[in-house]
Amino acid sequence: MIESDLDEKYGGTLLLAIAQDGNSNILPIAFNLVEGKNAESWSFFLTNLRQHVTPQQRILVISDRHNGIKAALENPNSGWLPPHAYRAFCIRHVPTNFALSFKGTDAKRLLVNTAYAKTEAEFHYWFDIMRTENPAMCDWTNRIEYDKWTQHQDDGRRFGHMTTNISEYVNSVLKGTRNLLVTALVKSTYGRLAELFVIRGQTTEVQLASGAKFFQSFMKAMERNLRDSRCFTVTLFDRHQSEYTVAETTPTGSFSLGTYRVSLQDRTCDCGYFQDLHYPCCHAIACCAQSWLDWSIYVDEVYTMQKVFRVYQMGFVPPIPEGLWLPYGSPTVILDLSLRHCRDGRPRSTRIRNNMDEADPNRPKRCGLCRQPRHMRRSCP
Repeated sequence: MIESDLDEKYGGTLLLAIAQDGNSNILPIAFNLVEGKNAESWSFFLTNLRQHVTPQQRILVISDRHNGIKAALENPNSGWLPPHAYRAFCIRHVPTNFALSFKGTDAKRLLVNTAYAKTEAEFHYWFDIMRTENPAMCDWTNRIEYDKWTQHQDDGRRFGHMTTNISEYVNSVLKGTRNLLVTALVKSTYGRLAELFVIRGQTTEVQLASGAKFFQSFMKAMERNLRDSRCFTVTLFDRHQSEYTVAETTPTGSFSLGTYRVSLQDRTCDCGYFQDLHYPCCHAIACCAQSWLDWSIYVDEVYTMQKVFRVYQMGFVPPIPEGLWLPYGSPTVILDLSLRHCRDGRPRSTRIRNNMDEADPNRPKRCGLCRQPRHMRRSCP
């Protein structure tokens, strides 16, 4: 969830919801033009987003800790409460708020490392360092629910996404449209989005027809790099439950890099990557190679070509030219210009004036320095 302030000449704020498909392509899914960033605007946007765009269950929303977003998501009628939907905080905004109370880059780095920890042991390692540096840091973080800012307790809902940095790319695209009128802004956004969906849909359809698979080249490169840099000793403990242990060492075997438990049935590994990213880590690939199993069956369906193609299946209808619009028979809304916010100049006074506030036209002007009449500050003797 992001917001983008429009040009001051016209005012207003553009609210956007951004997503990524299984191939890491960024796409905006909803837009809303509002007066400003307040609870009412966010509530209107998020309620319609849930109702018309993202009705899926167990969806995750990553945003900052804006009070307007918090109030809208916690509304019982919005549909964003668990178990229907979940909320997580951006791990770029949380350290920024943390740095207001604890100065220094080292304190901020410790919080970021703690948030990015994929296992409980790694989390407690960085958390203990924070407690050693300053116990108040731990007290500050304990006021936030762990499942909203830590990766090891998010139940794999983030898919590795910890920040809202993808919104910066959309902001860069919208730089040229922020100073446009509302109608021109809508037409430009609609046209760009239609073009994006056509190009992405055609590319995905060609790859789907050719039988291509995501992660195929990626996994082959990973297997090749693993053979060159690491050595795995796989031990099968339960053939029916697919339980393994993987001892990782250097190619020469002189240095141990750790031992990890892998469950292919539960799709978990002690390193944390398997359950957080929802595709096999290097240890899971080693277990698949040991048992002659196809690693692709353990890749989540969100990364499949069929799921990515469904993202761009929706078509866009060309807008009707203004000359062919149907006659409008509904009431006409007339703007009250007196209610418009005055952005430029000195704020208008709302104090009720009386006779004491009226200036005496016969009173001579006095100097601002010596308070004597018949001359001004510049000519004061």
